[in-house]
Amino acid sequence: MSILDAVRGYHDELTTIRRDLHANPELGLEEFRTAEIVAQKLASWGIEVHRGIGRTGVVGVLRKGTGTATVGLRADMDCLAMDEETNLPHRSQIPGRMHACGHDGHTTMLLGAAKYLAEHGNFDGTVNFIFQPGEEGAGGALAMLEDRLFERFPCDRIYGMHNWPSLPVGQFAIAPGPALAGGAFFDITINGKGAHGARPEGSIDPVLVACQLTSALQSIIARNVSPAEQAVLSITKITAGDAYNVIPQSAVLSGTARAFKREVLNLIGDNMKRMAQGVAAGFGATAEVDFRIIFAPLINDPPRVQEITDAAAAVVGDDRVERNWEPMVGSEDFAFMMEQRSGAYIFVGNGDTAAPHHPAYDFNDECTPYGAAMFAGLVERELA
Repeated sequence: MSILDAVRGYHDELTTIRRDLHANPELGLEEFRTAEIVAQKLASWGIEVHRGIGRTGVVGVLRKGTGTATVGLRADMDCLAMDEETNLPHRSQIPGRMHACGHDGHTTMLLGAAKYLAEHGNFDGTVNFIFQPGEEGAGGALAMLEDRLFERFPCDRIYGMHNWPSLPVGQFAIAPGPALAGGAFFDITINGKGAHGARPEGSIDPVLVACQLTSALQSIIARNVSPAEQAVLSITKITAGDAYNVIPQSAVLSGTARAFKREVLNLIGDNMKRMAQGVAAGFGATAEVDFRIIFAPLINDPPRVQEITDAAAAVVGDDRVERNWEPMVGSEDFAFMMEQRSGAYIFVGNGDTAAPHHPAYDFNDECTPYGAAMFAGLVERELA
């Protein structure tokens, strides 16, 4: 019996777990219920369980044979702060909380791999099942690393996976080398001088400064970043004032920057500070810039790409694995772990569903066996 057929034998059990997680979503670093379900399932399959890694993270450890090689498999557990707009029986029961990115499915696929490997796994060594909290900007990967993740649970190499709508179920895709952009969030606070809206001459208008700066910041990508690099800078929020007839004292610009190299992100941050202070000073105002890198660039290591794509091909056939996908400017904090260990990150098809972060999104349970079987097969290949 193939690994895929074995996993399909308990597909109903995995679907029940996934839909329960979907109905009870939890925000980053608050995944107490989710973490306990994960821990209980792992323990019931005879896997050694460690709770509270990086606050709400869980690590399951499974050893077989006498081999010293180690592999880490990682899944994220948190939801997004948004309302769900579906009529599904398992829709979110918590207002303002939704599994709109499929982390409920990622958790379930890794649980499926853990169950198979515990019951049938043919390998020699140690596999660490890493269930990470707080991927959606809450710093969960860094929290686990600060909790000495790799010192406590050594991993020679690590692997992660994400579902992808529009990629057919039963297919996999990966971008070798730079795969996902690093991401920064920023807030620029402009301090001016408030006044009556009918007497602007008595003000230093921070709204005017914010408007000028919004346009000026786009020149960083056009004139400071090399054309050979890919980078994005987006102003996504402008906050100022409360009344129609009052020029406010301050305004705040917020947004995100993305790039495939840390040095490019640093360049954007440095130039943003220079430009914000210069533009503000030209109007008699001041500006303070808080530019913080939330996600490192995710770089797939070629040898690990070969391993994970071969494992995927063993499940679905080589013609259903895209090995040269285009990089994307989305971000993923698993990249912080991959900065410390050789690894790869692959996409599994979620079929014709709404896009991630959309209120109508739902993870496709039909892709669960494929992801679980790929992870399990990867371990058997790596720890043969």
